[in-house]
Amino acid sequence: MTVLLLEDEYPAAERLQRLLAQAAPEARVVAHHDTVAGAVDWLRTHPAPDLILADIHLADGISLDVFDQLVVTTPVVFTTAYDQYALQAFKTHSVDYLLKPVKLAELQTALQKFRQWHSPALAASAVAERLQDLLQQKPAGGAPPAPKTRFLVRQGEQLLPVQAQDIAWFQSRNETVTLVTQAGQRYLVDYTLEQLEQLLDPGQFFRLNRQFIAQLPAVQRLHPWFNGKLKLDLQPAPADEVIVSREKAAAVKSWLEG
Repeated sequence: MTVLLLEDEYPAAERLQRLLAQAAPEARVVAHHDTVAGAVDWLRTHPAPDLILADIHLADGISLDVFDQLVVTTPVVFTTAYDQYALQAFKTHSVDYLLKPVKLAELQTALQKFRQWHSPALAASAVAERLQDLLQQKPAGGAPPAPKTRFLVRQGEQLLPVQAQDIAWFQSRNETVTLVTQAGQRYLVDYTLEQLEQLLDPGQFFRLNRQFIAQLPAVQRLHPWFNGKLKLDLQPAPADEVIVSREKAAAVKSWLEG
């Protein structure tokens, strides 16, 4: 079984490949891309894989854009942090829609559905069942959920509430996400950046790159960087440089301008 992997966070990609090796030892990842452009180019120039594992959010857009640009008949297992795109994903050859962090048992179930996909009788039943699942997950009236306003964080053996308005930024490193307050306090949280991106108020928080989500007051300055990129100064200042890609630079400026 050949697999095309679309994932823009390399620790997540490595973890998914480890899970795939356990769930389907016969599977072989033939390519890994972190952008829509890279995926489209690869699919245009290579034989179709047996399966596509696709994160929804890639470095230059959402993976659903790939299927808007190309006719892709390969079954797809989507991975993401929230079900906002579930019904849109169903319009592709979606086998399953897994919420991050992906668990081994869930991936095994998705691969079983993929195997059923090749049996017409079983496939029809699986498609109907999946559509019903997705419809049940859709918020009533199609309205998005209200933004998250506070988080419970652990300090020693205690749990403390942190108001979203007091957060400066989140950083993902080595599959661990840290919340940093405007006062400089640091806490680990049990969310991925993909989950946070969907839970937070998009007017106040923005996904700057694969490592950082920042709130408006934390962004102090923008500096032009190489090849149309931007370098951002955040407060409190993180240890790592915050670089925004050329593709996202205009969106960041629009967000800051309101």
